[in-house]
Amino acid sequence: MIKKVAMRRAGGSVTVTIPKDMADRYQMAAGDEAFIVETDRGILLTTLDPAFETAMAVYERASEQYRNALRELAR
Repeated sequence: MIKKVAMRRAGGSVTVTIPKDMADRYQMAAGDEAFIVETDRGILLTTLDPAFETAMAVYERASEQYRNALRELAR
């Protein structure tokens, strides 16, 4: 879904308001953290921590590589 929003000045920054229906859909509330990621296609606003995604990718590679050892340790 694409929605057009206006940018407003707030001190030395620029702010954007997230429409209520989108905030509700993604369980976002005032005070929550979000991440702004610069991509080759523009700016991505996400509630998912990019560092967590990187850590999960490392875990998935390691769990596949050491699957048998982890199975033995789990006994």
